[in-house]
Amino acid sequence: MTGSEESPSFRLAYVPGVTPGKWVRIWNERLPEVPLNLIGVSAAEASDVLLRGGADAGFVRLPVDRTVLSAIPLYTETTVVVVPKDHVVAAVDEVSAEDLADDIVLHPLDDVLDWERLPGRPAIERPATTADAIELVAAGVGLLVVPQSLARLHHRKDLTYRPVTDAPESRVALSWPEDATTDLVEDFIGIVRGRTVNSTRGRRTTPAATPAQPKRQRPDSGGARRNPAAGKSGGKSPRSGSGGPKGAKRGKPRRRS
Repeated sequence: MTGSEESPSFRLAYVPGVTPGKWVRIWNERLPEVPLNLIGVSAAEASDVLLRGGADAGFVRLPVDRTVLSAIPLYTETTVVVVPKDHVVAAVDEVSAEDLADDIVLHPLDDVLDWERLPGRPAIERPATTADAIELVAAGVGLLVVPQSLARLHHRKDLTYRPVTDAPESRVALSWPEDATTDLVEDFIGIVRGRTVNSTRGRRTTPAATPAQPKRQRPDSGGARRNPAAGKSGGKSPRSGSGGPKGAKRGKPRRRS
């Protein structure tokens, strides 16, 4: 951890398709005195926003430059093809890229998938954004292959989507500048990784852990050995009469003379 001063707030960037709500909710429960501000950014500009100091950390799509940015991969998304509900693809459970060979497949300028070879036939022009491409799919111009979260983000009643089994996938990660791992960043890392409020990792471990207290020993234990179990004395049977307390020795009563 390199930061020693707290920021008045924590700024969290996130790219389209990521829903940081559950982590924000935990942050607000654990650190109510530090407001968390959400900053929506495009996938293309996310790294620059972090490196320029526009956010303390962010949910980004990999890859990122690991020489300047730290990253914790979180999950990999299913890739789907978005089609009109009356398209033949809507009748099956999943498709391959080859199944789309005869269709026009739109390739927006903000595409986040790393294609070696695009499926289908190319459109005359590339849409500027995924949102624009969704409108073209609804107009019957072509199909669109995207991570499932983006298909959900741009959901329309007249469209549906199906998994593409052999398409590239998008991985989402928590990232922050390598040289700016502040206390608040460590706190958020702990939340994302599922650490409990009493975890020894990170700065904020409330309530504070108290040192373990030594076990109390009975005064007659000598400080070194355990007391014999109840009903026993020095490991000998109470019938022996030699290990019990004084005045408690058993024996035959003396006859009166």
